[in-house]
Amino acid sequence: MPTLPVSAIHCRARRYAALLSLALLSLTTACGQTTTTPPAPPAIVVDSATGKIDMPWLRQRLDSSAALRRQQVGVALADAVTGEPLFGYNEARYFTPASTMKLLSLAGGLALLGDSLPSLRYFSRGDTLFFQGTGDPTFLHGDVPSRRAYAFLATRPEKVLAYCEIASVPAYGPSWSWDDFGYYFQPERTAFPVYGNTVRFYAAAPLVLRGGAGAAVRVLPQRVRVFPRQFAPLTERAAADFKLSPDQDDEMHVYRAPLDNRFTYVPGPKKWIDEVPYRTSRPLLLRLLGDTLRRAIVGTAWHPRPAQDSIRTLRGLRADSLYRRMLRMSDNFLAEQLLLMASSRVGYRDSLSSGRAIRYLLKNQLKGLPDRPDWVDGSGLSRLNLLTPRTLTALLVRLHQQVPEARLLSLLAAGGGQGTLRKRYFEPGPPKVTWFWGKTGTLTHTCNLAGYVRCKSGRLVAVTFFNNGIPGDDQRTRNSMQWILSEVRDRL
Repeated sequence: MPTLPVSAIHCRARRYAALLSLALLSLTTACGQTTTTPPAPPAIVVDSATGKIDMPWLRQRLDSSAALRRQQVGVALADAVTGEPLFGYNEARYFTPASTMKLLSLAGGLALLGDSLPSLRYFSRGDTLFFQGTGDPTFLHGDVPSRRAYAFLATRPEKVLAYCEIASVPAYGPSWSWDDFGYYFQPERTAFPVYGNTVRFYAAAPLVLRGGAGAAVRVLPQRVRVFPRQFAPLTERAAADFKLSPDQDDEMHVYRAPLDNRFTYVPGPKKWIDEVPYRTSRPLLLRLLGDTLRRAIVGTAWHPRPAQDSIRTLRGLRADSLYRRMLRMSDNFLAEQLLLMASSRVGYRDSLSSGRAIRYLLKNQLKGLPDRPDWVDGSGLSRLNLLTPRTLTALLVRLHQQVPEARLLSLLAAGGGQGTLRKRYFEPGPPKVTWFWGKTGTLTHTCNLAGYVRCKSGRLVAVTFFNNGIPGDDQRTRNSMQWILSEVRDRL
């Protein structure tokens, strides 16, 4: 048989390949099959009979999640602009909201406080200035300091400054954990806080002295600076035989006695900073004010004369500065003091009462929410607080309607930004793209989230995602929430 040239062999191979492709195409067509990918199911389904909106794919994700099925889960989504409900999953059940309660405190501040905080109330009579607290936490606060009240008191022409007590709430809120008294996140609530009602301890790295060849290395004792300095004499280095209680956190450096202001610090190999609440009292407040202002402060009763003494309120820090710190860093103290300031704007002015502010807000500005909140404190530290997911989502919608969007989102923790969401909810870029703004809520066995998702379509969705009764570590829950909300972002 004659040998075919190479070019002829290649031509015949191409012909056979073309014929094979045609045969396969004919077979596929004959079987009624297509080569196109089937369309994805719609993100939102509307029931033709009831008009109810649902998201079956999201329900399936929640039902099938191995991480979420261990606990109680509640989710509610709504269009932030129109308020239209988009999805609900146990949305009418009550959950422990933890620090997402700070969104209710924000709503109270926006409704009652105006653009700036009420720093103190005062009137002048003769050579005496009488003043009392309004709950403003910013007087020499380490993170949101305002010098307005300080400068006002320091430069008054009256010879005598008279501090007048005002009835206020107990130092701790309902159902707070008593053994958290020594942690930075649970300072005492008072009518006139100073330094945020905490003491800060700054420890420098131990100084190492090296001698010449063969000389022993000497390590000097770690130096600790105490602020405010009035607490330095009450602070001492732990003795060699100092032992922690088995239940104490061994990652802390400073420990306070439960019932008084005695502090013990444990040196470490590196520099560190600790913040510990101090135990408040009227004598201590007068001493701190006097030392700070360098003026004598006396304590007396608040007895203005009707129609003779003009009572005024000194305005202080811009309210948004407090809101940002409270929401981004989940600052419990600021949230509690915010409700006290709000209470100074309603009802009787002879006391500060979180409960009075809460009752007023529920009857007025927060009236008409889907389910009435069980609301007992400003921070969410109490497990007596209860919220339903659909109620918190409805509040998010209201906030978006009442506050310009740019301002509202700037107050919240932002994905990839500062605060509690700095490591999540953003595309790294460049450029970095934030797609979630909101508030976290964390207690033992509780991991919640509430805020706004900016979808790829441009739509802004208000979402509440509650998780209660989580056994063990909550990292899988956090990962699952982010994964599910990222899919909401993609599909809506």
